[in-house]
Amino acid sequence: MEKGQAQYRTSRWGARQLATMALLTAIGIILSFIEPSIMPAAPFLKYDASNVPAVLGGLAYGPGAGCLIGIISAWVHALLSGNYWGAIVNTVVIIGYVVPVSLIYRASRGLGRSKLGEFKNSRMVSAFEASAKNQKRLINGNLALILGFVISSLLSIVLALAMNLLITPIYTAAPLSSVVAMIVPILLPFNLIKVAINSVLAFVLMKSLHSFIK
Repeated sequence: MEKGQAQYRTSRWGARQLATMALLTAIGIILSFIEPSIMPAAPFLKYDASNVPAVLGGLAYGPGAGCLIGIISAWVHALLSGNYWGAIVNTVVIIGYVVPVSLIYRASRGLGRSKLGEFKNSRMVSAFEASAKNQKRLINGNLALILGFVISSLLSIVLALAMNLLITPIYTAAPLSSVVAMIVPILLPFNLIKVAINSVLAFVLMKSLHSFIK
């Protein structure tokens, strides 16, 4: 009986995770088509928030789940828009953005749960001490999340610039020197703004939806 109940719980949580991932993927696809221009000097560079659902999935279920959400969103967008070169770039950038922050955040949560469990199992710890420990765990989790976003943002910017140098001359026939000349005045600021917006949105949403996405 207990085995059957355990299997039921596993199946139920697996179904919930898959449903949440499907929802995040659908949101990512929709967001990928909402593309405002955020740099007047380069109106051809469009911002979209489709990476936010991907990183939320990574924080909740691990980097593999987050990458899957982001990659599916990118390639569905490519199939509907015909921009396959953009999907290739986005695939690399999504992996670089989702993996570090997901690993760092989930590792910090695992350590926090272990230590908190030790406190709960000790009968000599007062309610005040347990509350202080829980507050410390929350602060450490937030710091780990911020650190993860910083590392992920830097890595995704490096990858985005590298992919621009590799892919842009192919599909635009522009010389590599012209792409290099765009890095400091256009490409770097654009990517900085993009990851800053995505990271702030993902941080706020993760804290707000923590009880739902887990």
